[in-house]
Amino acid sequence: MPLFGTDGVRGLANGPLTADLALSLAQATAVVLGQGRSADARRASGKRITAVVARDPRVSGEFLSAAVEAGLASSGVDVLDAGVLPTPATAFLIADMDADFGVMVSASHNPAPDNGIKIFARGGVKLPDVVEERIEHAMAGPKLQPTGAAVGRIRRFADAEDRYVVHLLASLPHRLDGIHVVLDCAHGAASGVSPETFRDAGARVTVIGADPDGLNINDGVGSTHLDKLSEAVLAHGADVGIAHDGDADRCLAVDADGRIVDGDQIMAILAVAMKQRGRLVDDTLVATVMSNLGLHRAMADHGIVVEQTAVGDRYVLERMDEGGFSLGGEQSGHVIMSEFATTGDGLLTGLHLLAEMARQNKTLAELASIMTVYPQVLINVKGVDRSRANSDEGVSDAVAAVVAELGESGRVLLRPSGTEQLVRVMVEAASAEDAQRHAEALADVVRERLAL
Repeated sequence: MPLFGTDGVRGLANGPLTADLALSLAQATAVVLGQGRSADARRASGKRITAVVARDPRVSGEFLSAAVEAGLASSGVDVLDAGVLPTPATAFLIADMDADFGVMVSASHNPAPDNGIKIFARGGVKLPDVVEERIEHAMAGPKLQPTGAAVGRIRRFADAEDRYVVHLLASLPHRLDGIHVVLDCAHGAASGVSPETFRDAGARVTVIGADPDGLNINDGVGSTHLDKLSEAVLAHGADVGIAHDGDADRCLAVDADGRIVDGDQIMAILAVAMKQRGRLVDDTLVATVMSNLGLHRAMADHGIVVEQTAVGDRYVLERMDEGGFSLGGEQSGHVIMSEFATTGDGLLTGLHLLAEMARQNKTLAELASIMTVYPQVLINVKGVDRSRANSDEGVSDAVAAVVAELGESGRVLLRPSGTEQLVRVMVEAASAEDAQRHAEALADVVRERLAL
C-alpha cells in the first residue's frame, strides 16, 4: 500500500503512524522539497531553507510534531513552530512567510487516537501525486546530515495566529455586526482562533466544543455531529450556527431554526453573491459528482456553470487551478475560495457566509432557499467486486432504467470505492420515498451481479 492517501499520511498514532515514521518522513521531505532551483537560489542569496509546522490539539500531535521538527532541523531546515492552528492557517502562513514548505499534523475529522501528516509545498499548496511518490522513495535513501551552523533551528512562531486573523478579517466584504452566531469548534484546532476572529468581525459569539484536552477532538461535536450545534442555536436564540471539524478546513451551518445548511447550499449562496459582486471567475463553480442535483438547478437558474470533479477536495483544487476558478468545494463543507486561500478554510467560509447575511440583511434560511435540496440516499454495498461496477451489463441496464424513470427529476451515481471492496449507490429524486426505493433496488442488483 502507498504511504500517502488522499490527504497526506494518516493512521493510528503509535500504530502505523509512529514517531520514527514521522521523523523519517520529515527527513525525506527535506531532501525532496529542500532541493531544486528555488532552494538553490535561496541559499545563493544567503537565506536558509524554512518550513512552517503546526498541529491540531490531539495528544499524539505533541510527539509527532516534535518528531517532524527534529527530522527537519536535523536536515538543515529552519522550523517555525506555529503550535496549535487550523490546517488552512498553516497553508496561509507558508505563503505569507515565503517558507519553502510546511507540515500540518492532524487527522482532520477522525477520532483522537488517529493522526496524520499533511505536507504543503511553497505557496501553501498541496503536493501532486508525483512529489508524494518522490518523498516516499526518498525515505529509503540517504538523508541530509549537516553539522555545525548548517543544522536547522526550531523557533516559536509567536505571531502566527495574529497574522492569520488579520488575513481573514481583511478578506471580508462586510462586517458581521448584529449577528449572533454559535460556533462549534469540535474541540479542535479552531478552538482559540475562530471565536476571536468572529468577535473581531463584529459578531456576537456563543461557543461550544472549544475546550480541547487532547482526547476529545471531534467527540460528539463539530461538523460530523451537528445535533449539539442545532440545540445550542435554539437554546440561545442565535441567528446562525457554524461548525468546524478538527483541523477547521470544513464549515457546515445551521439556521435559526436548527436546520442544517450543508456545503452545497453554502456554495450556492457564495457563488451567487460572488457573481453579483463580479468575483466569480467565468461565472463558474467547481463541485464534485456528489453535489446535490439542486445545486446544479440553482446555479443554472442564476447563469452559473458547474464544473464537476471526482470526490475529494484535491480534485476540486486541481480543476480550480487549471481553470483559474475562484470558488469550489464539496457537500461535506470543504469550500475553497481561491482569492484568499489555497485550501478549504472553515473560518473563511463561515465568515463570508455570515457577511452575506449582514450585507443582504437576510436570515440564513432566506439565503439557503436559493437552492432546493433533492432527497439523496446513499447505500454502501459491501463485499462486491468493485472493479466490475462500471462494466457489468446487468448493473448498467438497471441504472439506465432508473435514470429513464427519474428523467430530469433525479439522478443516479454508482461509484466504486477507492480503498475497499464496496460500491456506493447514490440516488436523488423529487421525493425521499422514490430515492429510497430506487437506491435499494439498485443496491440489490449490485449485490447480486457483483458478488465475490
